Amino acid sequence: MNPKVIITCAVTGAGDTVGKHPAIPVTPEQIANAALEAADAGAAIVHCHVRNPKTGKGARNVELYAEVVERIRAKNKTVIINLTAGMGGDVEIGPGETPRQFNEANTDLVGPAERLLHVKELRPEICTLDCGTLNFGDGNTIVVQTPTQLREQAKLIQSYGVKPEMEIFDSGNLWFAKQLVAEGLIDEPPMFQLCLGIPWGAPVNTQTMAYQVGELPKNAVWAAFGIGRNQFPMVAQAVLLGGHVRVGLEDNLYLEKGVYASNGTLTERAVKIIEILGSKVASPDEARDILKLKPRKS
Repeated sequence: MNPKVIITCAVTGAGDTVGKHPAIPVTPEQIANAALEAADAGAAIVHCHVRNPKTGKGARNVELYAEVVERIRAKNKTVIINLTAGMGGDVEIGPGETPRQFNEANTDLVGPAERLLHVKELRPEICTLDCGTLNFGDGNTIVVQTPTQLREQAKLIQSYGVKPEMEIFDSGNLWFAKQLVAEGLIDEPPMFQLCLGIPWGAPVNTQTMAYQVGELPKNAVWAAFGIGRNQFPMVAQAVLLGGHVRVGLEDNLYLEKGVYASNGTLTERAVKIIEILGSKVASPDEARDILKLKPRKS
């Protein structure tokens, strides 16, 4: 096991969770406060999406990201900020025999540079890089990341001096992520996030996590998470396999059956699991050393 385990808290996501929980962070102030709460509870990294403050739907406006970052940094100078770059790849194909008639209301498909505009402008220490196209959910929605797009995104992220957290939703994603490493498009040590239980990606179980860990490069730094009720079992499993962990309202709304969670309580539970298993929780500066992050300008 790692002597020091990094906790990432994914504080809101872009999913349809507003209305399913009484306190999903939506506004930049709420998202920043959720990140600060998680940091106070023990998270070294806060993973942030932004949402349209009026509708609650996922957004990718640079101004919203800038406000979140500014509000976090006004009160916490040390927590590591990880901004998603997963928005901008959504396609809902048309029904039946009209697949080319995309549902424009649910389609947001842009190029690599536009998808990374907020990363270029704000230069967080980490941003995500989703490493493959995925059937997302049980309808007509797919999330598109082609090999050509991903190579271009990786080059841009590298040029910005930002660490990519490669999001692995299935075995083919992992295969391609390793190819990016082999091509020199990912600086060492490569950082992988194993995402388990998202329909229809990698299933959430011990065998899947162990298989993926066995396929990682020797020098990889990796974390894993499971969604819903599998969040805490996968925290324990990741620690036992030598990885780091992720929790947060992006992935799970409940602390236990019938009890709504907060980002703070989810992080506190992860801390408890890590310590019971005999490891310690990494501070932000310890996480920076583990990840070999480049020095911050501010």
